[in-house]
Amino acid sequence: MSIAGTRVVRVEDQKLITTGGTYLDDLREPELTGAVHAMFVRSPIAHATITAIDTAQARAAEGVVAVYTAADLDLEPGAAGPVPQPWLADGVVRYVGEPVALVLTERRYQLADAAELVDVDYEPLEVVSGLDAALTDDTVLHPEVGSNTVQTHGGDFADDTFDGCEVVVTRTLDNQRVAPAPLEVRGAACAWGDDGRLTVWLSTQNAQLARAAIAQGLGTDPERVRVITPDVGGGFGAKIGADPEAVVLGWAASAAGRPVRWTEDRSENMTAMTHGRAQRNTVTIGGRRDGTVEAVRLEVVQDAGAYPRTLFLPMLTELMSAGVYRFPRVETASRAVVTNTTPIAAYRGAGRPEATAAIERVLDIFAAEIGADPAEVRRTNFIPPEEFPYTTPTGATYDTGEYAEALDRVLEAGGYADLRAEQRRRREAGDPVALGLGLASYVEITGADRGGESGRVDIHPDGSVTAYTGSSPHGQGLDTTLAMLLCDQLGVPMDRITIRHGDTDEVPAGIGTMGSRSLQAGGSAVRRAADEVIEKARKIAAEHLEAAPDDLELDPSAGLWQVRGAPTAATVTWAEVAARAEPGELSADVWFGDGGSTYPFGAHLAVVEVDTETGKVALRRIVAVDDAGPVINPVTFAGQRHGGLGQGVAQALLEVMDYDADGNPTTATLADYSFVTATELPDFDLVEMATPTPENPLGVKGIGEAATIGSTPAVHNAVVDAVAHLGVTHIDMPTTPLRVWQELARVREAD
Repeated sequence: MSIAGTRVVRVEDQKLITTGGTYLDDLREPELTGAVHAMFVRSPIAHATITAIDTAQARAAEGVVAVYTAADLDLEPGAAGPVPQPWLADGVVRYVGEPVALVLTERRYQLADAAELVDVDYEPLEVVSGLDAALTDDTVLHPEVGSNTVQTHGGDFADDTFDGCEVVVTRTLDNQRVAPAPLEVRGAACAWGDDGRLTVWLSTQNAQLARAAIAQGLGTDPERVRVITPDVGGGFGAKIGADPEAVVLGWAASAAGRPVRWTEDRSENMTAMTHGRAQRNTVTIGGRRDGTVEAVRLEVVQDAGAYPRTLFLPMLTELMSAGVYRFPRVETASRAVVTNTTPIAAYRGAGRPEATAAIERVLDIFAAEIGADPAEVRRTNFIPPEEFPYTTPTGATYDTGEYAEALDRVLEAGGYADLRAEQRRRREAGDPVALGLGLASYVEITGADRGGESGRVDIHPDGSVTAYTGSSPHGQGLDTTLAMLLCDQLGVPMDRITIRHGDTDEVPAGIGTMGSRSLQAGGSAVRRAADEVIEKARKIAAEHLEAAPDDLELDPSAGLWQVRGAPTAATVTWAEVAARAEPGELSADVWFGDGGSTYPFGAHLAVVEVDTETGKVALRRIVAVDDAGPVINPVTFAGQRHGGLGQGVAQALLEVMDYDADGNPTTATLADYSFVTATELPDFDLVEMATPTPENPLGVKGIGEAATIGSTPAVHNAVVDAVAHLGVTHIDMPTTPLRVWQELARVREAD
C-alpha cells in the first residue's frame, strides 16, 4: 500500500513543539564566538538630503566597536533594478527605514543607545507620497532617470476593442500595500574563516540565490561564500535571496575582523523589509447581456517603492489577467513608478493575486450591471476542459483545468441556492444584518521561473537514506513530503530517511522555495535521483542473487530486491546491497529542469454578515476547492490551504501598510497593523478535487499561495454583495468596519 495520499504527521513538528527550532537568534556556532552585534541606523524621514553625519559620540560610547557610513564602504553599487539602492544611504534618503549607518557593539543591549548617538542632519525634500504624486513627476525621486516612471509595458490598445459590446463597465481598484510580517524577523550572522571564506547564516528562502547576491555585492567569487539557513520562521516571498543588509554585514565582519550578528526588531521589520501588492488596476470589461464577455482591458500602475526591486510583478499581473475565462480579447498595459516608500517585492503570489482580485471583482460588477447571478456569468465564460492545454490572449499556456466543476462543487457544498434565498428574505424583511455571498474562481501559475531544481539521494551502508534538495522550506512541511515520496519509491521507512537542505556546501546548486515550486521541481528532482540510484542498485543486487539485472525488481512495500515473478525466492535488502557497493556508488545527483509551469486552480465561496448600521463585518463561512493535483500528504495540504485562506481573509478585511502625506508609515507596529486571528476566522470547508498535470512526473502543482489568490476576492466580493442592495457598489480593500460604514453613510447622504 502506498503511503502517498495518506495522512502522515509532519516529521518536522516533533522538534518544533518539544525542544524548539534553531533560528538565527538561537545559533551558538563556534565560528561566532566573540561576535559583535549590529544595528542599522535608519532614516526617520521619507525624503531628504543628508547634509552631515557625525559618528564621534557613537564611536566613543561604551561597548562600541565600530560605526560605518556610506563613506566607509568600498563596495560597487548594487545591480538590482534600473535604480540600484545604495548599501547605505549616500547623500539622499528616499524612504523611512532606509539604512544610513551601521553600528557594532560588544553587547546587544548597547546597540540602541549607541545608534541614537549617530547624529544625522537632514534637509527635507518634497515627498512623493503615492501613485498620484508619482505620476505627475512634479518631484522626481531619481533625477538621473528623469521621471518617476521606471518601467512601462504593453499598452498597444485597439480603438475598436469594445465596439459592438452591449454593456461596457470600467472600475479602478486598489490592491493595497501589505507587510509580509513573518513570525521571525530578518537576521544574519557573518564570519570570515582562516581560509578566506565567508560563512553567512541567513534567514532566507534560498541559500544558493542568497550566496550569489552576497558574493556579487562583495565583489568576490561565489565559491568564497557559504550560506547556511537554519530554521526559518516564515518568508512569504520577502525573504527570497539576500537583502542589502546581508552584504553590508559581510563587509563589516571583514572590516572589524570579528564575526557579526544582526536581528532586526519588529518595527524595523515593518518599515524596512520589502512590502507587497501596492497596485492600482483599472479594468474595463465589455460583453453581451446574456453574460458573454467579449473583451477585457487591464491597466496596471505598480508602486515600486523608493528603489525598484522586482519589476516583473506588474507583468505577472498582465500575464494572468484572463483568469479562468475564455475571453476572446484581452489587452493589458502596466507602469511601475517610484515613491518615497519602502520598496515592493515578491509577496504571497507576487502579481497573480492582484490579477485575480481585479478580474473577479469586475466580473461581479458586470453581473450586477446585466442583472445576472455572478455564478452564472462565471460559468458562461469558463474555458472548457476539452480545450486544454489552453493559451490565453496574454500568452499563458494552462496545462489543465476543470473550472466549472470546481465552482459547482463549491456551490453544492455551500448550499448556494439556500444562501441566496436567505439573502432575499433578509432584504425583503429589512434586516439590518445583511448577508453577503462572494465568489472567486481563480487560476495560479506555479514554477513560473522554470529554473528547475537539484536533488541528490545517497544510500548508506546500513540501508538508511539521505536526500539533498535545493528547495529550502520554511514551514511548508517539505521534509515530510519528500520522505513520503522516497518511502514509496525505495521502500525505506520514513524514520530512516533524512532530508537535507539550506547549506550551499552540501547543496551547491539550487533555486530554493518560492512561487509554490518545491514539490513539483524539488520533489521531481529527488524522485529522478532515486530512480538513478535504483538502477545502480539493480546491478549490485543482481550479482548478490546471481540473476540478470533485467530480471530483478524492487518491492517498495517491503524494501526488498527480488527476482521478478518469484516473490518466494531469495531476496536482498537495501543494507545488503549497500554493503556490497563501492563508497559513493549508491548516490545520484541530478538536476530536474524539463518541467514546465503548472496552473493550479479553484473556486471559493465566502459568506459574510454586515451590520449595515455599524459597518461591522463578520465572516461566517469559506467553502473552497483548491486543485493542486495529486495530494501527497493531506495533513500538509490542509495546513497550507488554511494558511492561504487566513492570509487572503486578512488582506480583504484588515491588513494595510499605510503612509501619510509626508511619507511616514502609520501602521508600522503590531498595535496599528491588524492581523487576522482565530476570532475572525470560521472553520474552513475544504472540498477535495485533484487534476493531475503532465508537466512533471509526480503530476503535482503548487498550492502555497493558491488559497490566498481565491479567498481575497471572494471575501471582498461578499462584503460588497452584502450591501449592494443599498446602493453600495465599491468598497476598497481592506474592508474594515470604518470603510464599510463610511461607504454606507456616503450612499445614504446621496439619497
